[in-house]
This record gives sequence, C-alpha cells and structure tokens, in this order.
Amino acid sequence: MNDYPNRPLIGVGVVVFKDDRVLLIRRGKPPREGQWSLPGGRQRLGERVAEAAEREVAEEAGIVIEVGPLVDVVDSITHDAAGTVQYHYTLVDVLAEWRSGEVVAGHDAAEVAWADPGDLAPYNLWQETQRIIALAMQKRNKP
Repeated sequence: MNDYPNRPLIGVGVVVFKDDRVLLIRRGKPPREGQWSLPGGRQRLGERVAEAAEREVAEEAGIVIEVGPLVDVVDSITHDAAGTVQYHYTLVDVLAEWRSGEVVAGHDAAEVAWADPGDLAPYNLWQETQRIIALAMQKRNKP
C-alpha cells in the first residue's frame, strides 16, 4: 500500500470492451476498496504502459486483451480527515479489446463483471470512471 506518498504514483487504468460490454472490477484493496472501477494498477519500473495494462487485466480478471489508444489521464487524489494527501495516483487510462479467456476475479479484485455501458448506475462508479468509459466509447466508435 502506498499511503502518504512523497510524490504521485503512476497507475494504468484499462477500459476493456467485449462486444457491447465493458469490464468492471470491484476493488479488493485500498484505495476505493469495495468500490467498482476499471481494472488496472501501478506501472512497474521498466514496464511500458501497454505492458502494465495487459499484466494488470490478466492479474485482476484472468483475460487476454489487445491494448489500443490512450483515452485520457486522470489525477486520483485522496485526502485523510486532516486534509493530508493519503493517496495520489496519476492514472493513464487506455482503451482495450478482449481477445480471449473467461473473466475471473484475481489479484486485487473482489469481483468482476461485464457491464452495459449504458446502464452503469448499479455500480455506483466514481464520476471520473464514468467519464473515461464514455470517452473510450467515443474513441472506439470512430472509424
């Protein structure tokens, strides 16, 4: 865990589509433990963003993906009760397509689901996650 970092950490978020569904995971660890989100995690030293995306999705959901273009970059900053930064992630979100495998909750994920991007209300997603999914859908549907 990276509570109270001295600098932002780089995370990779992955908007994975399979047909008309988007992959969501219920986080099994802080930050945002128990909340639904996109699969992803910290980028390792020497690892390219696409490699981090492939690894994280394989670890969290057990599937193989093909990584596409950048969707956006988001700052995820969480303060504690005293107002001190407890977590700070710079999230590089990428678009990806499912290629093979059946989803199963793995590393850091308590649960996984293929969700209808038009009906995300039951997942109570962070507003930025909803925005990223909408942007990814626009990029995916452009010729």
